[in-house]
Amino acid sequence: MPYVDNSGVKIHYHVEGEGPPLVIQHGLTSSLENWYAYGYVEALKKDYRLILVDARGHGLSDKPHDPADYELGLRVRDILAVMDDVGVDKAHYLGYSMGGRIGFGLVKHALGRFHSFAIGGMGAHVANTDTPPETRIRVLRQGIEAYVANAEANEGLMDAERKKRLLQNDAEALIAATLAPMGTEGVPEVLPGLNVPFFIYCGDADGFYSAAKSSAEAIPGCVFVTLPGLNHGEASRSSEPILPHLTRFLKEAVGKVAAGA
Repeated sequence: MPYVDNSGVKIHYHVEGEGPPLVIQHGLTSSLENWYAYGYVEALKKDYRLILVDARGHGLSDKPHDPADYELGLRVRDILAVMDDVGVDKAHYLGYSMGGRIGFGLVKHALGRFHSFAIGGMGAHVANTDTPPETRIRVLRQGIEAYVANAEANEGLMDAERKKRLLQNDAEALIAATLAPMGTEGVPEVLPGLNVPFFIYCGDADGFYSAAKSSAEAIPGCVFVTLPGLNHGEASRSSEPILPHLTRFLKEAVGKVAAGA
């Protein structure tokens, strides 16, 4: 299993497929396995070299319990460390929710390492509006089993594989990640000056929808896709409505790179 060390924290990643490199980062409570489970890997690996990252605190990466270890700059450096380990100087980027926030962190700290950005379920600088941090932390302090039981009570029974993935989380690591500052201050101010292909998608029943739409409107030429009727979690698990838009965007972004645009 490939790992890279970023200042003492081991970050786990997978590489799949061939083609232009595409870094893929999941959301809070998820892991890189979600991209397999929901069809993204199968759909994209034939055209792209996928670099799937387990964010710190998730999956098979290290899970520190100190909120300071989840500072956005560190999460950005995790992505760059993986790219360096794979030998990729510049890539396209896809991130959902927390992965979207990390994407905006890359815009802030490492814009020159990326050809394009595709971000789902997130705006440039916005607090969690679906599950307030204090609510998430209160439930997590009861343990990961209680957290999953609470999710089922609110959403209905989940499939066995999704439940298994959620139960593999470390509650204390998720608390630390939730308590960490967003770190995206100043990002909205740079959006109007961006000159990089950008794609943002969000369910219109998602609490992040307004912020995602506002961010898209601020970025010149940004493609914005609304997923009707889907909330934050549903949009993350629904690849069929978004993949046609995403693959079209990526194809155009790759074409611009080839053309030297």
